[in-house]
Amino acid sequence: MNKKLPINLAAALIGVSLVFAQAVPMGAFDEAAQVKQETEASLTILPIDRATILAGQKFDFRVELNHGNVKPQNIQVTVNGKDAEQYFGKNAQLTNANKDSAEFTIRGVSFPQAGNATVHAAVKVGNKTVSQSVNYEIYEAYGNGKNAKNIILMIGDGMSANIRTAARVVSKGIEEGKFKGWLEMEQMDHMGMVTTSGMDSIVTDSANSASAYATGHKTAVNAEGVYPDNTADPLDDPRVENIIELVKRTKGMATGVVTTSDVTDATPAAMAAHTRKRSTSEAIVNMYHEIHSRPDVIMGGGLEWFLPESEGGKRKDNKNMIDAFKSEGYSYAANATELNRINGADQILGLFKKGNMNVYFDREYTQPNNPDIVGKDNDQPTLREMSAKALDALDNNKNGFFLMIEGASIDKMAHPMDFERLIWDTIEFDKTVGLAKEYAKRHKDTLVIVTADHGHSMTLNGTYNTKEAAGKSGEELRELVGTYEKSKFPTYVDSDGDGFPDNPDADWKLAVGWGNHPDYNEDYLTNPQPISPTVQDPNVKDKTWYIANPDKDPNGIHFNGNIPHDESVEVHTFDDVPINTMGPGSELFTGYMDNTQVFRYMVTALGLKTD
Repeated sequence: MNKKLPINLAAALIGVSLVFAQAVPMGAFDEAAQVKQETEASLTILPIDRATILAGQKFDFRVELNHGNVKPQNIQVTVNGKDAEQYFGKNAQLTNANKDSAEFTIRGVSFPQAGNATVHAAVKVGNKTVSQSVNYEIYEAYGNGKNAKNIILMIGDGMSANIRTAARVVSKGIEEGKFKGWLEMEQMDHMGMVTTSGMDSIVTDSANSASAYATGHKTAVNAEGVYPDNTADPLDDPRVENIIELVKRTKGMATGVVTTSDVTDATPAAMAAHTRKRSTSEAIVNMYHEIHSRPDVIMGGGLEWFLPESEGGKRKDNKNMIDAFKSEGYSYAANATELNRINGADQILGLFKKGNMNVYFDREYTQPNNPDIVGKDNDQPTLREMSAKALDALDNNKNGFFLMIEGASIDKMAHPMDFERLIWDTIEFDKTVGLAKEYAKRHKDTLVIVTADHGHSMTLNGTYNTKEAAGKSGEELRELVGTYEKSKFPTYVDSDGDGFPDNPDADWKLAVGWGNHPDYNEDYLTNPQPISPTVQDPNVKDKTWYIANPDKDPNGIHFNGNIPHDESVEVHTFDDVPINTMGPGSELFTGYMDNTQVFRYMVTALGLKTD
């Protein structure tokens, strides 16, 4: 535990003992079956071992046994020597999810005070006793007397340290080894590093990692606000109360999510939703509409999940959820013009495109010359414009607010290794960080947090001589990458001072590589339109097998992949990611921390009391 953390942990020990009291009668199976059952029987306890749990935070408690011959009604559970149902004041659900399992579940429970909790489960299977123990730390969110009223959590999806550095080079410039300026996110009061792994794998996805920020609990790839259970239903897994639910329930705060992705995508949804499967978009919209988890501001793409199929959407239930939100008092905007007309609203729903919004590079740079990229959705607001309007709305709540702002396509452009679109979105995100900092300087009770949820493998290899590239191809282009003393300083020009170079293909531009990638071709020059680096091999019919896309940089250098052939794009890494903070409580976010600690420090900064 971070010794600097100003959290008062009570000394009381919360002991939890769970015992499956009755096993299968010996006559019910033969000796071979008994030996197999004894060998294979195992227990799962949720929450998992070493979970850190906010006192008063609601969660679903569950013990699973992968052994169907022990009937649920024979399960006995005690907490501090007391029947669990009496201890929690709730009835347990005793179930068989399938013929090979038994479950004991008590939903919506909490630990009332700080301390340490030990959970022990045991079951006698044949002549063998199977047991499992886990330990929890229960903490209280005591602040230091200077609590934050507002929190702005800014997530550059996939924004690893090297991506920040590249954005600084492109946006600010460098001469004689000194940068001409720093990014907004780099000029904040405190800095630390965050680990990114989930409970099931060392490399995470955005649902898993954002859920750690939103709940303070680890989960699995594709999961949001739940622990994964043994059922097929993605919506019945044990829930953990998330940040939006908590601050609404305990403090009456306003809440919001702003993103350049589909608003049901992993990061925004993790702030408010509970699902084992991040793609359950229709259900996520329904959760957004539930009063206990309803954000006051929702902005981004994903229009199709709010409209029935009969109105051009994808909803199977024939509901128009835009009308449902309007009926709750939300002001609605379908484009930037409509958004700018909204004034004085407390609640805003802005849906500016089906699917993800277009990236900054195509919305603001290539659109006049490539109208087909953006199409009819040519009036999309920038991330800064959405965030400014969100702050205007949330600022009306006297109890404060929690706002999550995501630069989503930093990640979405890193996957296809599209350097320019990736970096332009990073710069757009950084300008939005500047907006948040301006707000925080006017409102001293605002904590601003800037981080990423996971990393990508982009490497900064040197610079590339684009003038010499004309007429060359393949291995000849490799010789144009400058290393060591041949790596000339980039020559990007920003004549209008907007932070975005006039020409992305400067005479000397950054030469980047990728650490984990499929087969692909690269000529280091900007692609006029987004294009996949791979295609399915037409000669392989019986499995997924990607090869380099012959239409992307056909004269470029060919790079052989270093990840399995069934991966079509570059993939996430488990690098630690930087975190920068300013405002009350910002001093907590220093040194190295687990990603679940970001939640812990946020509620501590708020001085959140859950009783």
